[in-house]
Order: sequence, then structure tokens, then C-alpha cells
Amino acid sequence: MKFVSILTKHRWRLRFFVVLTSLVATLVITQAVTPREPLTRDKFLWPFSSTSIWNMPIGSGARYKRANIEKAYWAGADTIHLYKLKASDPLRPVYRPGSWEVRCSKTNKTTISVLPIPDNLIIPDTVGTSTPNNSSAFLMPDGKTLQQLNPLARCIPGGAVYGYAYTPPVDIYSDGIGGSHGGSGLSAIGGTIRKGELTSSQPIRHVLKVLLHGRKYYYYSRSIPGYRWPADRADKTAPSTYGGKNPSLVMGSLLAIPSWVTEASLNLQTPAAKKLFHALQDYGAYTVDGSAWDCHYIAVEKGVNEEFKKNYGYSLVGKDGQFYDEFMRLFQALHIVDNNRPHSIGGGGIPRAPLAPPIAN
Repeated sequence: MKFVSILTKHRWRLRFFVVLTSLVATLVITQAVTPREPLTRDKFLWPFSSTSIWNMPIGSGARYKRANIEKAYWAGADTIHLYKLKASDPLRPVYRPGSWEVRCSKTNKTTISVLPIPDNLIIPDTVGTSTPNNSSAFLMPDGKTLQQLNPLARCIPGGAVYGYAYTPPVDIYSDGIGGSHGGSGLSAIGGTIRKGELTSSQPIRHVLKVLLHGRKYYYYSRSIPGYRWPADRADKTAPSTYGGKNPSLVMGSLLAIPSWVTEASLNLQTPAAKKLFHALQDYGAYTVDGSAWDCHYIAVEKGVNEEFKKNYGYSLVGKDGQFYDEFMRLFQALHIVDNNRPHSIGGGGIPRAPLAPPIAN
């Protein structure tokens, strides 16, 4: 009996040791695979205040409304041009584009007279039917002021810069709502996927931007003229080119994947689609411009496309392949956060993710 009692006692100790070991192992593994929240951030890579529309997560009070976005023929990337300027760069004149189709022509002044631009910075003019939006943001040498142009062009080394200027200049430490997306008046730098964000092991920790086919999705009427807060405009051609049926889906609509949707329910397999899924569920994406055809675009920094293909072996853009199919399923899962307002950004309530940390520089 004494031997049985000792064995029982040691058996309980053994069980306790096994449970404790398992718990410690779980904690170690969890700590190893769970990305740590950063303590600070770089203002150029992750701009604006923690409560900016570009940094606020979706809240528990979000009221979702179906967007009814269908599969598009093409997955696209709207390239955003972002630059930090130096005081030592030569001052070059800034002119309004000659036209949407031929940009580096004429010398009509815009509200920015000059910018310090390195002579080797070239942004080609349009080619054939390709007329990219080329929204851009320049962080000035003071480290604070953002100047924004659209559509950016610079055809000759050392020559003039072309683009309509967004005014007034924006403080990179502010809420950063406004900018040079011509269809909505929203920020060029805010919401843009930066180099490294789709290929690193870290999650995307900010709101995104998307572009939809205006004739198919964006709504316009006299009472709802094609936009809602935080956008301050719609395309000038909205009365004739917007053909959507949902009054809640306009420029400035906040779209997000609802909390009840999962990676598994969308059958996501590719790392990039999974990363976009969590960003779209935790932060959402604003509609900032229109596509002129049956294509769903996501806004990315210049260089992201090349980096993406080099890392994964397939393209971010196109109409074939597993990633394309998953990209389309993400768009089809998007709903409108219909109560996104100045005092309830992301729908209000408890945020799904931590707020952005303080800016370190």
C-alpha cells in the first residue's frame, strides 16, 4: 500500500511536470510566431497620427452592408510615387499637365511653383492607351511638409515636373486625410502598401486603398454626388460615368471583410492573399479612385510589383493563377462599413487591432 501511495504521489508530480513543460513550450512557440507590436514607427514609412483614418482599425461597432463586388477580369496595382526630398536637390519648376493624355507639355503654372527634385528622377509620360493616375507625395526637406501631385510626370532629366497640386500642403504628423487622388481628394501616401509589406513576415498594420470600376460600382445622384466622408469629391465625370446601384458605395467608402469571414471560408492559400485578408479585416480599405475598366486595383508604392514577383515567382497583377483567384475572393468578401464617420472611424467601439505607436522621428 505504501508503494502504491508513493507511486501515485510521483505520478501526480510527473503529470504536473508534463503539463508545466507543455505550457512553457506553448508560450515559447507563441512568442516566437506571434509578431511583436512595434514600439515606435518611421513617419515616412508609416505616416500620420495614431487616430488618422489611415491608421484606425475597424471597430466592434462597425455596421456592415453588402458591397456586392463581383470577380473582375483583371487584378491591378495602382502605382503611387513617394519621395523624400533634400535641400541640396536643384529647384525645378512645377507645371500643370498639358492634358491627361500628353502630360509633359505646356508651361501652365500650378499652386506649387518649384520643388527640389533630383535631376535623375524620371516619371515617363503616357504610352498609347496607358494613362496611369500617378498620384504622388513628396516629403519636403523640413521633414514635416507633404506636397502632393497628380498625375505626376517628369520626362527629361533636369526638366520641369508636371502634375496638378493638392493644396494646402499636408503635415505628416497630422490626420493626413486629404491628398492627390484625383477621384476622391484623399491622401497619396496614406493607405499605400509600401515596399516590404507584402513580402515580410510582419502583418500590414494600416488601412489600404482600392479602386473599382466606376460605371459598375460607384453611385451618383443629385443628393449623393458620388462621394462620402472622408472623400471631398468625386470624378468630374461622375454624373455620366458612375453607374452603381448602391448609394453607400461611392468615393470615400470604407470597405472591410466582416469578422465572421475566415481564411478557411475563402480558401486562401497564398501568403500574400492571407496577409491582405487580415489587413482588410482589421483595417479595411478606402475607395480612392476609379478604374476605367473591369479591374480591381490596390494602391502600392512604386517598386512593390517587381519586389512581389521576385519574392513569390508570380505577378501581383494579371488575370490568371491562384493568387489572382484569391485576390478576387478578397474583393468579393468586402462589405461597406456604413457607419464610418468622423466620430466613429472604422465604425467605432473596440478596435480590432492596437493603435499605431508613436512616431520616432
